[in-house]
Amino acid sequence: MSEATGTSRERASVVRRVVDWVDSSLVALCLGSTLVVLFGGLLQVSFGAFSMSIAEAWRAVFDPAVVLNPQAWNAFLLGGEIPELHKQTLIVWNIRLPRVFVAIFVGMNLAVSGAIFQAVTRNELASPFILGVSSGAGLAILLTLVVFSGLSTFLPLVASLGGAVAFLTVYAIAWKNGTSPVRLVLAGVIVGTVFGSLQTALFFFADDIGVVQSAIAWTTGSLTGTDWEQVRMALPWTVVAMLLALVSSRQLNLLLLGENTASSLGMNVEKVRFGLSGVAVLAAAASIAVAGIVGFVGLIVPHMVRTVVGSEYKKLVVGCLFAGPALMVAADVGARLALSPVQIPVGIVTGLLGGPYFLYLMRKQDTMGDI
Repeated sequence: MSEATGTSRERASVVRRVVDWVDSSLVALCLGSTLVVLFGGLLQVSFGAFSMSIAEAWRAVFDPAVVLNPQAWNAFLLGGEIPELHKQTLIVWNIRLPRVFVAIFVGMNLAVSGAIFQAVTRNELASPFILGVSSGAGLAILLTLVVFSGLSTFLPLVASLGGAVAFLTVYAIAWKNGTSPVRLVLAGVIVGTVFGSLQTALFFFADDIGVVQSAIAWTTGSLTGTDWEQVRMALPWTVVAMLLALVSSRQLNLLLLGENTASSLGMNVEKVRFGLSGVAVLAAAASIAVAGIVGFVGLIVPHMVRTVVGSEYKKLVVGCLFAGPALMVAADVGARLALSPVQIPVGIVTGLLGGPYFLYLMRKQDTMGDI
């Protein structure tokens, strides 16, 4: 009897701890973002070269031949042989839905990565690429396409490695008996400027217009042509990065208090800062590997979520997990359908959304920068 009572009390304590940080604003944000993802995904699977009504697309999404078929899930998630399916179901599940899933993963990764970098640098204008991740990935992509074209099949891996190398370079430059948020940002600007110049120079060595177009698609961010291979590539790294971000919410909150306060509470600031930056780079690299360099998502989503749920990082990370995919799916709908049949890179759409948003913030707020 006492054991049962103790177990029930433990469960009640867990529930209480969850309820303590889950408030109405967070719930509303998550529900609203989920509706945007569902509506945007439905639009994505309904329109294309093969036309079908929304009702037909909806039936194809929930076709029991896929939903209740282990062979189909094995084919999509593990790369097995696709079973025989109705034409509409095959188009929706094999061509259109993977693009929605990749957009969801990219939105999650970029938003959470941005939130982490903003805590590490204690600056709400930081982004996943503030520490040179995007410039390093872009340079690696261009080097592969222009100089080492035989490695093109490994482009996602090359992009991720380029971002990681750039991050380590930034950290090495910023190190002087430790690092600081200011030095990290300045080192990121230095590396980004140098690598960006090298990217521009490489375009002059590209003789094939197809190579140039492919490089532009990667460096502006695009989901055109994504399939289940990209889903399989992004899924495991996304799960790992999101779990690490949720587990690290307490450390992120402490970093916001300042180095001295965090140290006085027993935190090894340098190790934690480096580790959290590594998680942010992992999330950004998972995004770059499947979609290229998509700008502004990691910059504006954490800021938007912060205005709704506040700066407590457990709520902020959870909010980014929902709001990031909502923005990314909505932007990709615009990128794919706005000028149909022409598709534009989704990075262009996010840039067009992000610029006016920050102009609005600049006019509305007297001070921006430090969290």
